[in-house]
Amino acid sequence: MTYLLLIIGFALLIKGADFFVDGASKIAQALHVSPLLIGLTIVAFGTSSPEATVSIVAALEENAGVAIGNVVGSNIFNITFVVGLTALLSPLKVESETIRKEIPFTLLASTSLLILISDISLQSLSSNFITRGDGFIFLLFFAIFLYYIFEVARHSRDRIKQESAAVEEPSWGKNILFTLGGLAAIIFGGDLTVNSSTKIAYSFGMSETLVGLTIVAVGTSLPELITSVTAALKKQSEIALGNIVGSNIFNILFVLGAASVISPLAVDPKIVVDVVLMIILTIVLLIFSRSNSQIGKIEGIILAAAYIIYMIFIILRN
Repeated sequence: MTYLLLIIGFALLIKGADFFVDGASKIAQALHVSPLLIGLTIVAFGTSSPEATVSIVAALEENAGVAIGNVVGSNIFNITFVVGLTALLSPLKVESETIRKEIPFTLLASTSLLILISDISLQSLSSNFITRGDGFIFLLFFAIFLYYIFEVARHSRDRIKQESAAVEEPSWGKNILFTLGGLAAIIFGGDLTVNSSTKIAYSFGMSETLVGLTIVAVGTSLPELITSVTAALKKQSEIALGNIVGSNIFNILFVLGAASVISPLAVDPKIVVDVVLMIILTIVLLIFSRSNSQIGKIEGIILAAAYIIYMIFIILRN
């Protein structure tokens, strides 16, 4: 029964995210927002809503391992497997200057996370915690990121409005219904996922952190995978890469920020290694994106293989 509830939870997360992204994206288009900004904001935040729900619910239920592991595992999955598979299907062109600014911002967020969870090393404390104060710092960074995005949107809106003048006006009622219905499915699915995955962890003797890094992280990242692959196949590389980069920023700054403000999160010492790896992989993504202004098939194979190696490592580590 627990496995059935886990599958139902994942199904609600994925389908809910699908409805949420579809409705929210059409609303954004009606407001004359560029595809890049849709990828970085509406689509990224929509596909990250499962991570947000799972981590916040986990924080409320004092499952810190699932809350933190979900975010770190999802980000590593996004950088490696999602980008890798997407680039294998269709090379991702990195033409926009804005995208190149977002990847360094992701690196800044990841480095901030490493610093804030290193209480033992930096402050000689007995344990590592993401405190409420740390959470407010993350949310402050997130507010700065949103301000930057809105400034970019404001400057580009007039041009987009002229280009999309002939686009048919969307059905507001239908899209609002899709958005709200999708969000409700995401919230309920997130609750089922946290409860059932935690029970499975105990039955197999797995740590909550390992479950967060694997089962929950991959499950909640499926919307990013589906969205990015679809965008790449439609030759909309800005949405594909913007979705991934925006999702990773959202996961660290908003998800962990909100979760730790709700309830301070105890950090498993093992996850420090995963955060360091996440930073290294973000640097690799930055290097790949600047080489020939695209992430090609060879880079895609390297990134996808990196995730497989990482999975073997964390399973053996447990």
